[in-house]
Amino acid sequence: MPSTPPIVLTIAGFDPSSGAGITADIKVIAAQECYGVACISALTVQSTQGVGRVQAAPHEIITATLEMLVADLSIAAVHIGMMANEHVVGAVADFLERTRLPHVVLDPILRSTSGAELLNSAGTRVMVERLFPLAELVTPNLDEAAALTGMEVASAAAASGSSQVASLGSSVESMREAARRLHSLGAANVVVTGGHLEKAIDLHSFGTAHGIEQEIFKAERQRSTSTHGTGCAFATALACHLAHGRGLPEAVLLSKAYISAAIANAYPLGRGKGPLHHLYRMHQQRRPSQVVMETEHAHSRN
Repeated sequence: MPSTPPIVLTIAGFDPSSGAGITADIKVIAAQECYGVACISALTVQSTQGVGRVQAAPHEIITATLEMLVADLSIAAVHIGMMANEHVVGAVADFLERTRLPHVVLDPILRSTSGAELLNSAGTRVMVERLFPLAELVTPNLDEAAALTGMEVASAAAASGSSQVASLGSSVESMREAARRLHSLGAANVVVTGGHLEKAIDLHSFGTAHGIEQEIFKAERQRSTSTHGTGCAFATALACHLAHGRGLPEAVLLSKAYISAAIANAYPLGRGKGPLHHLYRMHQQRRPSQVVMETEHAHSRN
């Protein structure tokens, strides 16, 4: 009989367009050769053009679903996405405190790209207080890092002309500072993503006996409108690689390469921001990674 693949649990919202949320997560998990199981945290009314409405799932149903899954299956990793409100966050935190499941990847989703609120302020506060200490890895994007840490994160997206390079550098410095602040809030390991920058840069930050160390991952920015759910897919892929037993730097490298290829192979869909091609590997052989990693010891800088 074939061996059982690692089982990855995703706790996230339902996106009916399947570009993000539970249905996208399951595709990502399958693409990383894992088996996906899911708990829906909220229903959304949305398409590629934006989010129209959000309805949180009853926290009692979330608890019952999670308890039934863990009683039957050996979970190798957990991805946490959209959670809507403090009741959902509390139910997830209670569950993880009881079960202590391995390799928890928290994607702190606060708002949609179209501006809809996906986690209220009370939920954000509970998430930081209770889920940050339980997560092996926290993966905010630039805007989420700014909101969570109370700082302004510079963005190259607003830059133009000769100031663009300087703005990109400022963004990277802001990512480093945001990561340090996230550590102070209880996050053990952090990846701050900056896929919308002129260079698609992700910053991996982690604590060691010598202080905070940081790794910078760079790739060419994909000129595409098929980017809906990029952060969800990245965090889910990370959970899968951790479930396979890979270390964090390798997991980040492989996940970033997967996202780049999924964007490059995406097909037009919808009238707004279309989805990635999560299952592109079904139709072609894997390409070598174009991602470059630079290691920097933050404590050794002047």
